[in-house]
Amino acid sequence: MKINIIIIDKKSKNNLYYGLIEHYKKIAKPFAKVEVIELFDKEISKAQDISSSVSQKSYTKALEKYLNSGVNIALDPSSKEVDSYDFAKLLKDSMTVNFFIGGAHGLERDFLLKCNNAISFGKITLSHKLVKVVLLEQIFRGLTINNNHPYHK
Repeated sequence: MKINIIIIDKKSKNNLYYGLIEHYKKIAKPFAKVEVIELFDKEISKAQDISSSVSQKSYTKALEKYLNSGVNIALDPSSKEVDSYDFAKLLKDSMTVNFFIGGAHGLERDFLLKCNNAISFGKITLSHKLVKVVLLEQIFRGLTINNNHPYHK
Protein backbone atom coordinates (compact mmCIF):
# COMPACT_ATOMS: atom_id res chain seq x y z
CA MET A 1 0.00 0.00 0.00
CA LYS A 2 1.13 3.54 -0.78
CA ILE A 3 -0.12 6.63 1.05
CA ASN A 4 0.74 10.13 -0.15
CA ILE A 5 0.16 13.34 1.73
CA ILE A 6 0.18 16.19 -0.76
CA ILE A 7 0.20 19.54 1.00
CA ILE A 8 0.57 23.20 0.10
CA ASP A 9 3.43 24.02 2.43
CA LYS A 10 7.05 25.10 2.33
CA LYS A 11 9.61 22.30 2.66
CA SER A 12 11.51 22.45 5.90
CA LYS A 13 13.67 19.99 7.78
CA ASN A 14 14.49 22.51 10.47
CA ASN A 15 11.27 22.63 12.41
CA LEU A 16 9.89 21.17 15.59
CA TYR A 17 7.68 18.64 13.77
CA TYR A 18 10.18 17.12 11.34
CA GLY A 19 11.26 14.36 13.76
CA LEU A 20 7.65 13.36 14.45
CA ILE A 21 6.84 13.28 10.73
CA GLU A 22 9.80 10.99 10.08
CA HIS A 23 8.86 8.86 13.11
CA TYR A 24 5.35 8.15 11.84
CA LYS A 25 6.57 7.46 8.32
CA LYS A 26 9.04 4.93 9.75
CA ILE A 27 6.65 3.09 12.07
CA ALA A 28 4.03 2.87 9.31
CA LYS A 29 6.48 1.00 7.02
CA PRO A 30 5.29 -2.53 7.95
CA PHE A 31 1.83 -1.56 6.67
CA ALA A 32 2.36 1.08 3.98
CA LYS A 33 4.88 3.32 2.27
CA VAL A 34 4.02 6.87 3.36
CA GLU A 35 5.32 9.89 1.51
CA VAL A 36 4.85 13.60 2.24
CA ILE A 37 4.91 15.86 -0.83
CA GLU A 38 5.17 19.56 0.00
CA LEU A 39 4.29 22.01 -2.75
CA PHE A 40 4.95 25.73 -2.64
CA ASP A 41 6.17 27.97 -5.45
CA LYS A 42 6.29 31.60 -6.55
CA GLU A 43 2.86 31.34 -8.19
CA ILE A 44 1.26 30.23 -4.91
CA SER A 45 3.16 32.89 -2.97
CA LYS A 46 1.98 35.65 -5.34
CA ALA A 47 -1.59 34.33 -5.40
CA GLN A 48 -1.81 34.46 -1.61
CA ASP A 49 -1.11 38.20 -1.80
CA ILE A 50 -4.00 38.72 -4.25
CA SER A 51 -7.11 37.00 -2.90
CA SER A 52 -8.57 33.85 -1.41
CA SER A 53 -10.08 32.65 -4.70
CA VAL A 54 -6.88 33.26 -6.67
CA SER A 55 -4.97 31.40 -3.93
CA GLN A 56 -7.35 28.43 -4.11
CA LYS A 57 -6.95 28.29 -7.91
CA SER A 58 -3.17 28.18 -7.51
CA TYR A 59 -3.51 25.34 -4.99
CA THR A 60 -5.72 23.39 -7.40
CA LYS A 61 -3.21 23.87 -10.19
CA ALA A 62 -0.39 22.52 -7.98
CA LEU A 63 -2.40 19.64 -6.48
CA GLU A 64 -4.51 18.31 -9.36
CA LYS A 65 -1.63 16.54 -11.10
CA TYR A 66 -1.51 14.24 -8.04
CA LEU A 67 -5.14 13.17 -8.42
CA ASN A 68 -4.91 9.63 -9.74
CA SER A 69 -6.64 6.29 -9.91
CA GLY A 70 -6.07 5.72 -6.22
CA VAL A 71 -8.41 6.99 -3.53
CA ASN A 72 -8.22 10.78 -3.28
CA ILE A 73 -9.20 12.35 0.05
CA ALA A 74 -9.19 16.07 0.81
CA LEU A 75 -8.88 17.52 4.28
CA ASP A 76 -11.49 20.25 4.52
CA PRO A 77 -12.70 21.79 7.79
CA SER A 78 -16.30 22.14 6.53
CA SER A 79 -16.57 18.47 5.53
CA LYS A 80 -17.73 15.50 7.60
CA GLU A 81 -15.82 14.82 10.81
CA VAL A 82 -14.53 11.26 11.14
CA ASP A 83 -13.40 9.22 14.11
CA SER A 84 -10.40 6.90 13.97
CA TYR A 85 -12.48 3.87 12.93
CA ASP A 86 -14.18 5.77 10.08
CA PHE A 87 -10.74 7.02 9.07
CA ALA A 88 -9.38 3.44 9.07
CA LYS A 89 -12.19 2.41 6.68
CA LEU A 90 -10.97 5.05 4.21
CA LEU A 91 -7.61 3.23 4.03
CA LYS A 92 -9.01 -0.29 3.81
CA ASP A 93 -8.74 -2.23 0.54
CA SER A 94 -6.84 0.52 -1.31
CA MET A 95 -3.50 0.20 -3.05
CA THR A 96 -2.93 3.98 -3.18
CA VAL A 97 -4.44 6.69 -1.01
CA ASN A 98 -3.73 10.37 -1.59
CA PHE A 99 -4.52 12.95 1.09
CA PHE A 100 -4.73 16.58 -0.02
CA ILE A 101 -4.24 19.58 2.26
CA GLY A 102 -4.76 23.03 0.79
CA GLY A 103 -3.01 26.22 1.66
CA ALA A 104 -4.02 28.97 4.08
CA HIS A 105 -7.15 29.72 2.04
CA GLY A 106 -8.41 26.14 1.82
CA LEU A 107 -9.41 24.18 -1.26
CA GLU A 108 -11.69 25.13 -4.13
CA ARG A 109 -15.10 23.45 -4.15
CA ASP A 110 -14.29 22.13 -7.67
CA PHE A 111 -11.15 20.41 -6.35
CA LEU A 112 -13.10 18.87 -3.47
CA LEU A 113 -15.60 17.44 -5.98
CA LYS A 114 -12.76 15.76 -7.90
CA CYS A 115 -11.79 13.83 -4.76
CA ASN A 116 -13.44 10.58 -3.69
CA ASN A 117 -13.98 11.96 -0.21
CA ALA A 118 -13.46 15.04 1.94
CA ILE A 119 -13.03 14.80 5.70
CA SER A 120 -12.50 17.10 8.66
CA PHE A 121 -10.47 16.76 11.83
CA GLY A 122 -12.78 19.29 13.46
CA LYS A 123 -13.47 22.99 13.40
CA ILE A 124 -10.22 24.05 15.06
CA THR A 125 -7.49 25.57 12.92
CA LEU A 126 -4.14 23.79 12.94
CA SER A 127 -0.87 24.94 11.40
CA HIS A 128 0.18 23.03 8.29
CA LYS A 129 3.16 21.62 10.13
CA LEU A 130 0.97 20.30 12.93
CA VAL A 131 -1.80 18.94 10.69
CA LYS A 132 0.83 16.81 8.92
CA VAL A 133 1.72 15.21 12.26
CA VAL A 134 -1.94 14.69 13.21
CA LEU A 135 -2.71 13.16 9.80
CA LEU A 136 0.34 10.87 9.99
CA GLU A 137 -0.66 9.69 13.46
CA GLN A 138 -4.18 8.96 12.25
CA ILE A 139 -2.80 7.13 9.21
CA PHE A 140 -0.69 4.95 11.50
CA ARG A 141 -3.63 4.43 13.86
CA GLY A 142 -5.90 3.53 10.92
CA LEU A 143 -3.36 1.07 9.56
CA THR A 144 -3.06 -0.60 12.99
CA ILE A 145 -6.85 -0.82 13.30
CA ASN A 146 -7.06 -2.47 9.88
CA ASN A 147 -4.25 -4.88 10.75
CA ASN A 148 -5.44 -5.78 14.27
CA HIS A 149 -2.31 -4.27 15.81
CA PRO A 150 -2.69 -3.27 19.50
CA TYR A 151 -1.48 0.37 19.06
CA HIS A 152 -5.01 1.75 18.56
CA LYS A 153 -6.37 0.43 21.87
